[in-house]
Amino acid sequence: MLAAVVTGLAVLVPNADAQVGGGSWIADSPSFTTQEKGCGDVSGLTFKLTCSTASGEQRAERRYATYTGGTHQFEGSFKITSMTGSRISLKQTFRDGSSAGPYFLLAVEKGGRMYAVEGGATLGSGATVGTSVRVNTINQVGSSHKVYLNGSLKQTISSPGGSYYDKFGSYRTSSGAGPITVTWSGIKFWHQ
Repeated sequence: MLAAVVTGLAVLVPNADAQVGGGSWIADSPSFTTQEKGCGDVSGLTFKLTCSTASGEQRAERRYATYTGGTHQFEGSFKITSMTGSRISLKQTFRDGSSAGPYFLLAVEKGGRMYAVEGGATLGSGATVGTSVRVNTINQVGSSHKVYLNGSLKQTISSPGGSYYDKFGSYRTSSGAGPITVTWSGIKFWHQ
């Protein structure tokens, strides 16, 4: 009788972890700062570039705390609610410390193509206005950085040792321009 009750309870308990990549994960809650530059505007989890300026720094983002070593996973879903611009970065993994600078940038073109800014590889399609896309990045520092879109592995690149941090929102790439409005949801972080 007890076994049946325990089994019944197990069925009723939902799986709270939506992460990819397998293995055991520990939930994180890293601190963040909000960054607004140029025509960037942040309101909660809505990030806007309100101008079509193709020069200067146009940024509306959250920048999370730096980590060093270990394996770290980000998860979040974005939905573009309006976009007349193109080539806007939505999720970034940056290097920090002595090697500070862009490392991985997931960007979107008008029409819905998602691509890695460094190298230009196409990672997916369908990031059109009104469509939700789930993004997971797993950075195993000193080994690999993996990118998943809607749960499917799309890219694996080498991850040098050092310090990193996650960012998301909207950021004009060097070849891009707004306007864009994008809303993020379901933001989660884990480490191993």
